[in-house]
Amino acid sequence: MTVERQEILEKAFNLAKKYEMENGDCAQCVFAGVTEALGMESNDVFRAATGFADGIGLTGDGHCGALSGGVMAISLIFGRKRDEFGRRGKMMKALLLSRELQSRFKTKYGTCRCYDIQTKFHGKFFNLFDAAEMEAAVKAGLVETCSTLAGDVARITLELIMEQQDKDTAKTS
Repeated sequence: MTVERQEILEKAFNLAKKYEMENGDCAQCVFAGVTEALGMESNDVFRAATGFADGIGLTGDGHCGALSGGVMAISLIFGRKRDEFGRRGKMMKALLLSRELQSRFKTKYGTCRCYDIQTKFHGKFFNLFDAAEMEAAVKAGLVETCSTLAGDVARITLELIMEQQDKDTAKTS
């Protein structure tokens, strides 16, 4: 791996981790970390990531929002465009990369469900709508756990994107 590539991967990790620590919403943090490391911006897609925080709407009862943010970044780059809507094959690259991200996530964390991840690391799920639970989550280190996880997911996502871009470049050369 080149030094430049490693620096871009670290930038994605650091941005996603920083954003999660400072702002919350793991889906937006991963999406922003990946796209900023690539020098991209998409405010509409960033905004669309909002509801995926903490397993969808802070419920914990859904897959990790960081995973959602990674899938959104992959789809932004490799997804089917509106004018390709009738062409099913145009989805495949984004679907396969998203599937690989989910697989790597599950291998690393043992589950994709937010509730289960919090329970694994902290022995319980925290209801972040409740002020006392939020305070307990902060004291338990949930911010550090989730920010590191967001950074990891941003890095893994960007690795997958860069690997696919390399394959695409090799095919056209």
